[in-house]
Amino acid sequence: MDRRNLLTGSTIAAATLGLAAPALAQAMPEIRWRCASSFPRSLDTIFGAGEHVGRRVAAMTDGKFRIQVFPAGELVPGLAVADAVQAGTVEACHTVSYYFVGKDPTFAFDAAVPFGFNMRQMNAWLHHGGGREVMKDFFASYNIVSIPAGNTGAQMGGWFRREIRTVEDLRGLKFRIGGFAGNVLERLGVVPQQIAGGDIYPSLERGTIDAAEWVGPYDDEKLGFNRVAPYYYYPGWWEGGPNLSFYVNQAKFNELPQIYKDILESACRDATIDTISKYDVVNPPAMRRLVAQGTQLRAFPRPVMEACYREAFKLYDETAARNPNFKKVYDHFMAFRDPTLQWFRVAENTYDSFVYSMQAQAQNQAAAAPAAATPLRR
Repeated sequence: MDRRNLLTGSTIAAATLGLAAPALAQAMPEIRWRCASSFPRSLDTIFGAGEHVGRRVAAMTDGKFRIQVFPAGELVPGLAVADAVQAGTVEACHTVSYYFVGKDPTFAFDAAVPFGFNMRQMNAWLHHGGGREVMKDFFASYNIVSIPAGNTGAQMGGWFRREIRTVEDLRGLKFRIGGFAGNVLERLGVVPQQIAGGDIYPSLERGTIDAAEWVGPYDDEKLGFNRVAPYYYYPGWWEGGPNLSFYVNQAKFNELPQIYKDILESACRDATIDTISKYDVVNPPAMRRLVAQGTQLRAFPRPVMEACYREAFKLYDETAARNPNFKKVYDHFMAFRDPTLQWFRVAENTYDSFVYSMQAQAQNQAAAAPAAATPLRR
């Protein structure tokens, strides 16, 4: 007999939590939840993060606790999932919180704000920097428990029908963009559009919008944006490390046995690692394919970035002055941000910048002198 087969989910959970497996198995109730996703099934990585949570929860409870994930539109529209959880129509949803800034801009901090954190900084703030704690009461007012469950890493800036050379080129641009970034760009003349992922392509194809951002090369290729817009801009300064969230109805969360709460938390953390790891594998070849098919990569001009940066922080200050929820989280966010950025400038950024420059130097050397005896290692 393969001894590995004896390690059931309940045995592993019992060993992890210091409980006897038989007692744990007897105590486990049968629970079935429905989770409404904000994402279409075709986007296997971002939709898959919610499915990953469901698989891990089932595995660690020997199938006693099951969460079935439904793609956007199957139970409720993708942008209405928070309402469904709040009302108890579904027990949970998998989403990104900046979709709901129309309710309160404070939602954005649970996902990403312009010129905010990268993925590692976001995870640090949420899990060990007090981010979840400072937002707990805010989510409780919506009858929601929010658990981090995925991260895409820094995103691209989106697909444009025409080039963006100056700030003036933003004026009148109908741009599909989610979250607080739309409010920033609106101050520079952009007409932001909040459109769910599955509806972006037809809007761009018909010319209803002039530009659209989603995630990055892998997902964007799947959605076919390169077929209707030639210019692919970077970086997505509004999403340096956007956190995906697993929302749970507060009452349903309270009903869970403590061990199920712990297992759900563990599954969500595992989904974060799985999601960013997969994106880092699938995005590079997708980018190469897009460029080979004629996509024209463009960096946002620095004057455009600087104008957006200035407007973003003006908007934060104005919003904090009139919204106590926003101010509470913003003050905490900024207090964590400033020393964290100083640290990343010293170690992470210096290391990354040097390695990238040496790689580029090696590639340039190889292109200029392919027969050189001892080129730099790439």
